[in-house]
Amino acid sequence: MRNPERNCVTQEEFNGCMASMKAGDKDGLRKVYEDYLSYIYTIIYGVVQTKENAEDLTSEFFIKLWDISDGYKPQEKGHKAYLATVARNMALDFLRKNKREVLTEEIPETADPTSAVETEVISDVSLKEALASLKESERQVVSMKVLSDMTFQEIADALGEPLGTVTWRYKNALEKLRRYGYE
Repeated sequence: MRNPERNCVTQEEFNGCMASMKAGDKDGLRKVYEDYLSYIYTIIYGVVQTKENAEDLTSEFFIKLWDISDGYKPQEKGHKAYLATVARNMALDFLRKNKREVLTEEIPETADPTSAVETEVISDVSLKEALASLKESERQVVSMKVLSDMTFQEIADALGEPLGTVTWRYKNALEKLRRYGYE
């Protein structure tokens, strides 16, 4: 059973999981899936910006991870960056293939204009507008920092960008979000 105190596996455990997958053992994949599902979803959602596509791509990510386990070389550190890079590249490939097609969710109509559902929808729309004001690179950094709780160094490694660039993008993104009333 998974330890609720832990958020992820160690590098050594991850290398073992990848070796298990390479040998055809699905338990390695199951462990990585359980520990990194929300992490991978957050990274992918940060790129594609739609729930439906992020869910589909997250499922495809774990299938791809199984498929590429044969070529995985054990690392001493940085498995989160490895996972983030694979997820981000999948999401970017998806966007290129689909020419940034964006699905919009319908806003439900209600009889009471002050209902909780309408308030929630308006809040979601405002957040989407605020996030849409960011450049894609800024959205990715904010998503990885805030939602995935990655360090700036992990983000820099995952994106293949200098640490200073990542922190600068994060600072600029926060300034833009503050203009929309988000802290």
